[in-house]
Amino acid sequence: MDYLTDTIAAVSTAVGGGIAIVRMSGPASVDIIEKLFIPVGKCAFQSHRVYYGHIEHGGNIIDECLLTIMKAPKSYTKEDVVEISSHGGVKSVERILSALLDSDARMAEPGEFTKRAFLNGRIDLVNAQAVIDVINSKTDISHNQALYRLQGKLSSDIIAIREKLLNMLALIEVSIDYPEHDMEHDNMESILPELTALLSQVEELIARGKTGMVISQGIQAVIAGKPNVGKSSILNRILLTERAIVTDIPGTTRDILQEVASIKGIPVNIVDTAGIRQTEDVVEKFGVERSIEYAENADLILFVLDGSCDISEEDIDIFNRIRNKKYIAVLNKCDLDKKIDLSVLGAEIENMAEVSAKEDNGMEELYNLIYNMFVDGHVSVENTPLISNARDMLSLKNAKNHILSAIETVESGMTEDMAAIDIEESYAYLGQIIGETVEDDVIDRIFSQFCLGK
Repeated sequence: MDYLTDTIAAVSTAVGGGIAIVRMSGPASVDIIEKLFIPVGKCAFQSHRVYYGHIEHGGNIIDECLLTIMKAPKSYTKEDVVEISSHGGVKSVERILSALLDSDARMAEPGEFTKRAFLNGRIDLVNAQAVIDVINSKTDISHNQALYRLQGKLSSDIIAIREKLLNMLALIEVSIDYPEHDMEHDNMESILPELTALLSQVEELIARGKTGMVISQGIQAVIAGKPNVGKSSILNRILLTERAIVTDIPGTTRDILQEVASIKGIPVNIVDTAGIRQTEDVVEKFGVERSIEYAENADLILFVLDGSCDISEEDIDIFNRIRNKKYIAVLNKCDLDKKIDLSVLGAEIENMAEVSAKEDNGMEELYNLIYNMFVDGHVSVENTPLISNARDMLSLKNAKNHILSAIETVESGMTEDMAAIDIEESYAYLGQIIGETVEDDVIDRIFSQFCLGK
């Protein structure tokens, strides 16, 4: 497939709304639309102008529309781009797209418009991934973080580190090419403090990235506990809606309920599970098995206990299943007389919140615990761009390891060309983040996650 000569088209909005946008990009975009668009009045097809008219194909008017033309290189893809804003009816959009495809455009692949923007040098890979993060963001903080990355603030940090590594390589190259000047010792002495400083910068990016991944991707949280301790009430309180059925009858929740909540800006995919207990009921037993499975794979378990009752064998059994995982003991029904003795569990509880889901008491304390467990308190999430995905995090860690190796090489007195190998590797791994040294299959995989038309 030739990404430089063909012309692509796709619907860029959800079909069925009041207005739809059909987008086309490529060298033939303007020629194609000139054959299909019938303007009202004179039309010179100037760039970045909006024209009113109709789309006509096969002798039939398809729909009235507004046409916008953005000529290269001042467009999203740096190619000629055409956007047709029509009525959002399913058949209208379908016929407009078919007219474009009949006129030598082809259907765009998922994310291909943004992929072209990347391949044509308008954005780097961090910016490109920020586009999908903006689309998928579920909280204000995750949305703002995606915008920071889209504006290039993270890219500039990576580029600055790479430039310093490149300067070091230049110094080493001079020493190797001109050994008669005996500059090796001086150059090696000068790059050691610079390598140490860069190591600190990369380590800071990694530390910030752990928080960034939480903000971008969220956490998987499971509400677990025996029947009738108030798990569903806690879910409803977190969601601020009556999502789960609440009764005094044990075993009411038999299936898994999943919802996305925002807890202090963190997206939390929260799962309310069936009460874990021994049961002969076939349906409830299946629900209990699924509850245990979800708890095994969760990032966080909210272990709900009835604070108005003694610890039971069921509580102990559940605690023994989760004690080595990340959990918060949630003592519910704190509006009643407290009878629970946590020492019966046989272990110290590090994270605990006393709440009353019924009276909405103590929930803010629970939210603070969740936030502090996953967000580094030393990291600013408001103005600092953060790494948001595992691929970039791995590249950072590899870059760090090679900088460490280069430092060890210099300190041990080995030849500078040995240090250069690690510096080059670190430079390359950082290049993977912004897309300068990334393989084609990785690029394809990244853009395949985008929606069609973006």
